[in-house]
Amino acid sequence: MATKTSRASKAPAYKCAECGWTTVKWVGRCGECQAWGSVEETGAAVARTTAATTVLEPARRIAEVDATTAAFLPTGVDELDRVLGGGLVPGAVILLAGEPGVGKSTLLLDVAAKFARTAQDVLYVTGEESAAQVKLRAERIDAVADSLYLSAETDLGQALGQVEKIEPRLLIVDSVQTLSSADVDGSAGGVSQVREVAASIIAAAKRRNMTTLLVGHVTKDGSIAGPRLLEHLVDVVCQFEGERHSRLRMLRAVKNRYGPTDDVGCFDLNEKGIEGLTDPSGLFVSRTKEPVSGTCITVTMEGRRPLLAEVQSLLAESPNSQPRRATSGLDSSRVSMLLAVLQQRAGLLLHKDDSYVATVGGVKLSEPATDLAVALAVASAKARKPLPIRLIAFGEVGLAGEVRPVPGINQRIQEAHRLGFTHAVVPASHNGPGPVPAGFTVREVEHLTEALSLLIG
Repeated sequence: MATKTSRASKAPAYKCAECGWTTVKWVGRCGECQAWGSVEETGAAVARTTAATTVLEPARRIAEVDATTAAFLPTGVDELDRVLGGGLVPGAVILLAGEPGVGKSTLLLDVAAKFARTAQDVLYVTGEESAAQVKLRAERIDAVADSLYLSAETDLGQALGQVEKIEPRLLIVDSVQTLSSADVDGSAGGVSQVREVAASIIAAAKRRNMTTLLVGHVTKDGSIAGPRLLEHLVDVVCQFEGERHSRLRMLRAVKNRYGPTDDVGCFDLNEKGIEGLTDPSGLFVSRTKEPVSGTCITVTMEGRRPLLAEVQSLLAESPNSQPRRATSGLDSSRVSMLLAVLQQRAGLLLHKDDSYVATVGGVKLSEPATDLAVALAVASAKARKPLPIRLIAFGEVGLAGEVRPVPGINQRIQEAHRLGFTHAVVPASHNGPGPVPAGFTVREVEHLTEALSLLIG
C-alpha cells in the first residue's frame, strides 16, 4: 500500500485561542471571531495528509440506523423538557450558561434528584462548593435521592475516574471552568484548560452514551466565557436568565441539535428551591379590584410561547423645562418614539408632562407588538380614564401612526381567552384574526387614532 508523507512548512503558525483560526503571520485581531489579543504563536504550520486505513465499521444506509437508542428521556422538570425538545438524549452534551446567582446549580441539582428517582445513576461533580454545602442545598430544596452521587473534584483525571467507577446515566459538571488537567499547562478556567476539559468530557460522554450537563460561566457582556470552540463542540447551548431582584427565571436554547430553539422555559426561584411555571402570566399582571387609568394588558411572544404582561403609565405635570422620560422593562428609545407619535399623530399634548412607563413583575418587553399597549396605557393616563378590565391590545405602531400586523395574532387571542379575557384590539390584516372563541370580541384597527377613539374617546 502506498503511503503519503507529511511536510512541515518553515513559516511560523499563529492560532486564535478563542476559535482556532490560523494564520501565517501575527495579527492583533482574529479574522474569524474578531477577538482582540487572542492570536498566539503555536510553532511551524504542518500540513497533514494521511493514507486511507482499514474500515472497522462500514457505513450503513440511514434507513437501517436504529434511532431508539437516542430517544428522549424525561428529566421530571417539564419546563426543561420543553426547551430541550422532549428531554435528555443519551450521549448528548448540554452547556448551561448564566450569570452568577441566577440559579444554575439549584436547577441542575433539582434535575439530578428527579432523574435519579427514576432508578438512574446520576453523578454530580462540583468544583465550586464542598460536598457538605451541596448536601445542605439539596436538603433545603428536597433534592436527596439514593441514586444521586456527589463528588467534589477540581482535577479532571479524578472526575473521569469517578465516571469510570460509577458509570452514571447522567453526569453534571458544575462548572467546566473549575476543572483542570495535569497534562495541560495553565490555570483552571484558561483557554487551553477549558478546551481540554470539555474535549475529554465530551469524548467520555459519546463513548459511554452518557448524557452530560456542563455549567458555564458568562462574561460581563453576557457571552459564554472560554473559547468559542466550546459552543461548537457541545450539542445544546442553553442560557439561564433572570433579574437578581425578581423570582422569574427564563431558560432559552441558543443551539439545539435535537429540537427547536424558539421555545422558552419559565421558572420560579424561591426559598423552597426552583419550580417550573406552566402559566407564568400571573407574575406579569397586577391584581386590582377596580380599574385604574394608565394600565393596559398585552400578549407578547417568547419564542413560540404567548405570555400576558401588563404595561403601566403615569403622567405628571413637569416643573422643569425638559420633562423626564423614565422607563422600566421597556426600550426607552422606542417609548420616546411612541410618545412623539401620540403627540403628532393623535394630538395628545405630552411635551409638558413627566412620563413613567413600566412593566409589572420585572418582565422585559422588547417585541414591537407591545407598541399598541404602551400607547393605550399612556393615552389612558393622559385622559385619566381606565381601559376595560378584560381587554388586551397588541400591534406594532409606525411613525405615521399606522398599526401594523404582528405574527401569531390568533395564538395570542387564544391565550387571552384561556385566561379569562373577553375583548381584544388587534391590527387589521389580510387574513384576519382567524377563528375567534365564542364570547370573545375582536376589534381590528388600522391606525392608532382608531384604537384611541374606540377605547378612550
